[in-house]
Amino acid sequence: MPQLSPKAAAAWLAELAASFMKSPENDLHMPEGHEPAFGLPLVGFAAGDDPLWDAYKEHVGPFHWTPMEAFALRYPQEKGGEISSSELVVMSWILPQTEATRRDHVKEKEMPAHRWARARIFGEEFVNNGLRKYILSALEAKGIQAAAPMLLKEWTRMPSEKYVIASTWSERHAAHAAGLGTFGLCDGLITPVGKAMRTGSVIVRLPVAINKRPYANHREYCLYFSSGSCGVCIQRCPAGALSFKGHDKIACRDYLQNITAPYVTSTWHFKGYGCGLCQVGVPCEKGIPKAKIRSRRGQEVRTARCCP
Repeated sequence: MPQLSPKAAAAWLAELAASFMKSPENDLHMPEGHEPAFGLPLVGFAAGDDPLWDAYKEHVGPFHWTPMEAFALRYPQEKGGEISSSELVVMSWILPQTEATRRDHVKEKEMPAHRWARARIFGEEFVNNGLRKYILSALEAKGIQAAAPMLLKEWTRMPSEKYVIASTWSERHAAHAAGLGTFGLCDGLITPVGKAMRTGSVIVRLPVAINKRPYANHREYCLYFSSGSCGVCIQRCPAGALSFKGHDKIACRDYLQNITAPYVTSTWHFKGYGCGLCQVGVPCEKGIPKAKIRSRRGQEVRTARCCP
């Protein structure tokens, strides 16, 4: 492969992601026929030696991988220190839910809409995982080493003293490091294309132009944390898992497993689950919100609007 400049490498990788998402592989697997699972991707890049990766070990847990740790699991021969973390780049992407999926889901109060449930199951398994595999294959065909942390057999969920449930690699944290979004009150990632999305990443051994994070802190795009306004996601949660104190992950998980999973199976006859009601019908559904605060800070929900 001809040597690419870091800027050209970033453009090439972004086009790879876009080409996959324009293909028939981007499919909800609807009974009626082909329908895209997600919109075109938003892509960002983070340096493998960004100090934020070490900060995640303190913030999320010591079990959370750095890019070098995940890369070494894919290429154990590199454990001897033959490469450094500065040679690695994390490519992260955001796959926005389609307008049709958001339109259906915003009408729901307790259960996932059909499209939303399919996006959660088939969209993740065949589209997001498919994109991970597609990027890996394209890179390896050019002789470029790459790893997808979520596809590693060692990836697992972990108990966390601070967050109750965490994992060895968080796609949302990777996207945050790549300048693609900040965290909301419900723990969802608010991105320029909204909070209603899925996210994925691969680690690449290639000089790639890095995104500068356009925010100063990890809560900046959330209206509640930035201006004391909003809290609409709290009222959207049917499990009572959200409050101004944050996200109760156990209540959220139990609702998914005990309420939505049987509903999806009995209603649409595939094994699945899904909720994400806090991701739609909120000011951050499809973009970074701007607030119109009309009351003092308190328990009531304020009015807000989403940016164009």
